[in-house]
Amino acid sequence: MGLSIGIVGLPNVGKSTLFNALSTAKAEAANYPFCTIEPNVGTVIVPDERLQKIDSVIHADRILPTAINFVDIAGLVRGAHKGEGLGNQFLSHIREVDAVVQVARCFEDPNVIHVENRVDPVGDIATVTMELCLKDLETVEKRLDRARKMQKSGSPVEKLAAEICEPLVKHLDAGKPARTFKMPDSPEAAPIVREMHLLTAKPAFYIANVDEGSIGRLDGNKHYLALKAHADAEGALVVPVCAALEAQIAELDPADRPEFLESAGLQEPGLHAVIRAGYKLLNLLTFFTAGKQEVRAWTTTIGAKAPQAAGVIHTDFEKGFIKAEVMWWEDLVSLGSEAKCREAGKLAIEGKEYVMRDGDVVHFRFNV
Repeated sequence: MGLSIGIVGLPNVGKSTLFNALSTAKAEAANYPFCTIEPNVGTVIVPDERLQKIDSVIHADRILPTAINFVDIAGLVRGAHKGEGLGNQFLSHIREVDAVVQVARCFEDPNVIHVENRVDPVGDIATVTMELCLKDLETVEKRLDRARKMQKSGSPVEKLAAEICEPLVKHLDAGKPARTFKMPDSPEAAPIVREMHLLTAKPAFYIANVDEGSIGRLDGNKHYLALKAHADAEGALVVPVCAALEAQIAELDPADRPEFLESAGLQEPGLHAVIRAGYKLLNLLTFFTAGKQEVRAWTTTIGAKAPQAAGVIHTDFEKGFIKAEVMWWEDLVSLGSEAKCREAGKLAIEGKEYVMRDGDVVHFRFNV
């Protein structure tokens, strides 16, 4: 689907180290600000144990997981909305992603420079958020001016635009992101806000970059606890990760990772939680196709109907959609084959109104 999540934060909080561990691309990581200038884009495999379980009964030639893009964006500093530091590039790169994850440093280390000479994850988040809010504020004020001028024509849309923008200006000026703004109860309201392409309207979550000693003992990390309280108040998710440890895990041979994870007190790499959080944030689900050539995971949005899901595979599938033959992945694995699912009444024939479930195994019938 080409969906992307931008990794943002102040310089030197661990964004590039995290990105290196996350993705198949590699960003330079160094102990000085603005190491990342152009955004690095990495395709990240979405971990899903169901693929191997489905293949255990299919025995396909290959297994293809689904993926999501993560974008490592240059560090932001105060004044970015006015072009300070790498502000203009930073803001334009954020505008291009579908969602944002803010990385905040939650560890003490005198050897790692902090751009503002202190460790304060909530302050870091507030700095980044305020810069984005101030940039959005410029956009909303311009839209408000236009709405006020055009109200004279008696346009109900412009009247509503003014009613939305006036409180939204105050909301942003207080450093509150647009995604937390309470929208008026009108079907025309959302399109007005959407057309402004506000940076802070994008869905977001937080990564707490903790030290290795905090893994499994987060209650003793005051910086993490402060960030968690901030995220809870906003209704946002925070994922604790030790970026340095994840970088080590990523460099290991896959066969050596389970032992390393066990020694670190982890059941899985922390980055798996990051990927799942991003997937959830973007309102996505996974469905599967399974045949002798390949067992493959596909991504579509929650609430998508069968023809839309078929269109993810190929646009012709959506245009010529006839029906979908659907099995639940657990039924396929437990019964052992598509034929046995059919015999047991576990294979359903669904039409255009069928709403996809996370975990569906589908064979689409189409005619073009």
